[in-house]
Order: sequence, then structure tokens, then C-alpha cells
Amino acid sequence: MKKFLLQFFTWWNGATLNTRFHTWRHGAEVGTDEFGNVYYQGGTDSEGRTRRWVMYNGLADASRIPAAWHGWMHHRTDIAPNDENYQPRAWQKPHKPNLTGSPAAYRPKGSILTGTERPRVTGDYDAWTPKS
Repeated sequence: MKKFLLQFFTWWNGATLNTRFHTWRHGAEVGTDEFGNVYYQGGTDSEGRTRRWVMYNGLADASRIPAAWHGWMHHRTDIAPNDENYQPRAWQKPHKPNLTGSPAAYRPKGSILTGTERPRVTGDYDAWTPKS
């Protein structure tokens, strides 16, 4: 029952019921990536291109789409990565999750969350106060 309610009321916990129904009726599975995300295509958009979408395995986070599938999703290539034995380029880095809001998020020196003082830089100013 909990899974049904999550699919009915939330879009960030995987696919909604409407997306599942649309995929069942109009989608053709193209492949999956190393994170378990499943890619589909079917129908055409207003520009005449084939519609492409992903059903995430877990939370819907667009940063979890690997570079190879990103190119296919945005019509940069018509060949799905699993059809062409895709090999990542030397400059492509492996996926790193979005750490914003987590304890591992980037916090520069002087952030109120680090408890350190911001280093002074040239151009710093003294704030105006009344009667100064």
C-alpha cells in the first residue's frame, strides 16, 4: 500500500502510476544503465523526433544519467550506448551523486556550517554603521 501511495502522490520516488501506464501503452524499452535506470522511446514530439524518457531506479535525479545515455536522451546520437559497445572517453569521470544538503556537501572556508572564519581578501570592506 505504501508503494502505491508513493507512486500516486510523488514524482521523485521513481515513476508515477501515470508514467508507468503511458510506458506500458506507448514505450519500447531501449536498454538499462549501470544504475538500473531503464530507457524507453515511443511516439513523436512536436518536432517529429522520437520521444525518449527514463524510469529511474530509486530517486529521480537527472545527474544519475551516465554521459553515454545523456547523449542518446538529448538526440545527440540515434544509437543507444548498449547497441554500440560504448567506451567512455579518458576525460569522462564516473558518476558522483549530488551531495547538496548532505553532510558530505562542499563547504568553503568561512561557511556558517564549518564554524571557521572567512579569510580576508583584497577588496573587503568595513560595513557602515550609524554614527561612524
